[in-house]
Amino acid sequence: MLRVAVVGSGPAGIYTAEALTRHEDVLVDVIDRLPCPFGLVRYGVAPDHEKIKSIQATLCRVLEHPRVRFLGNVHVGRDVGPERLRALYNAVVYCFGASSDRRLGVPGEDLPGSFSATRFVSWYSAHPDTELDAFTLNARSVAVIGVGNVAVDVARILSRGAEELRATDVPDHCLRSLGESRVEDVHMIGRRGPSQAKFTTKELRELGELAGADVVVREDELALDPGFAAPSASAPAVRRNLDVLREWAGRPLSGRPRRVHVRFFLRPAALLGEGSVRAVRLERTAPDAQGGVSGTGEFEDLPAQMVLRSIGYQGVELMGLPFDPRRAIVPNEDGRVLREGLTSPGEYVAGWIKRGPTGVIGTNRPDGKQTAAAVLEDASASLLGDAVTPDPLEELRSLGLDPVPWAGWLAIEAAEAVLGASSGRAAAKIPDWEGLLKAARNGTNGKAAAPEPSPKPERRGLRRT
Repeated sequence: MLRVAVVGSGPAGIYTAEALTRHEDVLVDVIDRLPCPFGLVRYGVAPDHEKIKSIQATLCRVLEHPRVRFLGNVHVGRDVGPERLRALYNAVVYCFGASSDRRLGVPGEDLPGSFSATRFVSWYSAHPDTELDAFTLNARSVAVIGVGNVAVDVARILSRGAEELRATDVPDHCLRSLGESRVEDVHMIGRRGPSQAKFTTKELRELGELAGADVVVREDELALDPGFAAPSASAPAVRRNLDVLREWAGRPLSGRPRRVHVRFFLRPAALLGEGSVRAVRLERTAPDAQGGVSGTGEFEDLPAQMVLRSIGYQGVELMGLPFDPRRAIVPNEDGRVLREGLTSPGEYVAGWIKRGPTGVIGTNRPDGKQTAAAVLEDASASLLGDAVTPDPLEELRSLGLDPVPWAGWLAIEAAEAVLGASSGRAAAKIPDWEGLLKAARNGTNGKAAAPEPSPKPERRGLRRT
């Protein structure tokens, strides 16, 4: 049997595991530093996007496969290094994503009140690394720098009432903060025009469906975009976005208590304030001949007591693995890790740490298949060593680790259902490490045991090769 460790239990890791299990001689351990699987599906998808979150059921089927084992609460790079992990498995596939955010690089960026949008997303998604009181929502005006889908999610959550989110699994402390929110104006700000905006039409339209917020769009800013005057020359997706924005620009305000302002051709020059953010200094930009923008020297100061930057993710280095700081990925060739320009047998990558933060959830399936094919090809070429017979779990335990198994995750799910029921909800996420680990251990009789993956042929409908 070929033993493979997949580090990271988000879509990239799980789709890679799925592809590997199509070969009946492979055992897969899916390892994650968190006690909960699913990565950004659990900790990145907005709580009011139930249809997208439903993909979790599909990912579950992979982790329930008889030759796949989930091992949570194992921090690769801190608890066990790549070199040691490589000795325990024939192959290791790293799928740990792009967990950092890009910075604005402007004066005042580190003032209190300035945050990454990823931190705000982690807060309302109950990520255990985020403090419960990270956001108090005392600001009247919030600036969201960026016009991608994450920026739209953040603007929408800030503009929803707590009652609208009560039916979701958003954690209780977030519901309380949203119920006490003083936010009146949310400004989404893009340095380029609507033709270059990264949001999808579906996400954009949801802003117009908010019960308690008007959407404000300035037609003079839309008119700066060459695509606005000649929409027929634009791609269909761009035309749809322009149509939505054009409609909003001509719509009178209805007097709702909140407003979402969608702004274009503005870039942050500085965050202003003494002791905390009070405003964002924005420079007007104009399209250039290369499809980008250039500054015009015209500035405006936008009052804002909270600023959330949402200008992209980037990968971070894992100690013991090579890293390309310019591209913020692990250098690789079709998923095979490169060390000093040469492929490193038994080390692979998939997902964002392989290609950068591009694509949607489904993009990770063909990406994972490509990497899995490389693993199996190298195994066939006898590049991955002899069969590993000892169970790596025993070695992990000998290091003092207490991995959370699949049964532990199911116990967390059950505990979250109980927590939700106590306030009349279907579920409420547990937001802290102590609570998650306590729930996991209660579900495994105090011991986070994990059985050896079964080498039996699959019984859950996955195709065998």
